[in-house]
Amino acid sequence: MSDKTIERVASATPVRVARKVRGLSDRAVAWIFVGPTIFLLLAINIFPLIWTINLSFTNFKANRPNRVVEYIGLRNYERILSDSDIWLSMQATAHFLFWTLFFQVLIGFTLAWLINKKFRGNDLWTTIIVLPMMLSPAVVGNFWTFLYQPQIGLFNYVVSFFTGRDPSSFEMLGSVDLAPWSIVIVDTWMWTPFVMLICLAGLRSIPDYIYEAAEIDRASKLRQFFTITIPMVLPFLMLAVLFRGIENFKMFDLVVQLTGGGPGSVTEMASINLKREAFEKWRTGYSSAFAIILFVTVFGLASIYVKALNKVKER
Repeated sequence: MSDKTIERVASATPVRVARKVRGLSDRAVAWIFVGPTIFLLLAINIFPLIWTINLSFTNFKANRPNRVVEYIGLRNYERILSDSDIWLSMQATAHFLFWTLFFQVLIGFTLAWLINKKFRGNDLWTTIIVLPMMLSPAVVGNFWTFLYQPQIGLFNYVVSFFTGRDPSSFEMLGSVDLAPWSIVIVDTWMWTPFVMLICLAGLRSIPDYIYEAAEIDRASKLRQFFTITIPMVLPFLMLAVLFRGIENFKMFDLVVQLTGGGPGSVTEMASINLKREAFEKWRTGYSSAFAIILFVTVFGLASIYVKALNKVKER
């Protein structure tokens, strides 16, 4: 801002307001700017959370607003923890979470390690690899739904080329055994570039003189990889796992686009189960309790993981 603009603003400010502003401390001025943001955060995040906790102890149903609401204590939580369908959805979520993290970390780190070699066309390949994560999950879901079609989909023909099986002999989205893996493949294809970028940042943050010192000590490439590269990139890897773990635990849109939770309930994640309880069965109090359980689970696991991450950083 130029001096003329500052003088113009100062001259246009009323005398009373100018005197009050001059009398404010730096902390007061900071609160004037930060206060509206804090208020919005409280209104958007904290209040709905408190309201959800309150509803979780009731038998409230959103499609019956005139019904007398009764406080039933911990009964909703007891029903959830003893519901076999809930545990099946949590099992499906754990399966999806484990395998997506495993493949994304393995492939993402490998791609980052290769791109870090700075070969010809490095920037072009980096851009091409990053393209999937720029797409909307709805677009990706529809795109892969066509790829998975047994009659016209390209995926079955690629599998047939390498295995010799008839392309129409299996259906990825309609098979109980293959449907969970179809979602793992799509999420891995879409979000491996994210892990790759974080790992690439970690690899490029390693100073060259460390490798030069290792070469002077006649350390082999394999030894350098396991004693220098892996330990120094590990915090970045753990950070990528944290981000992707939280996102995949809440996975909803991609699964709805691909399988809708089917066939049967084999791909019904916890988030899909929560949506059906809240907006199809209208068990608002019950679904609120389920939402609180999911929140506590994610928050608790993330807190433990962050402590482990901080210990790794301190080494």
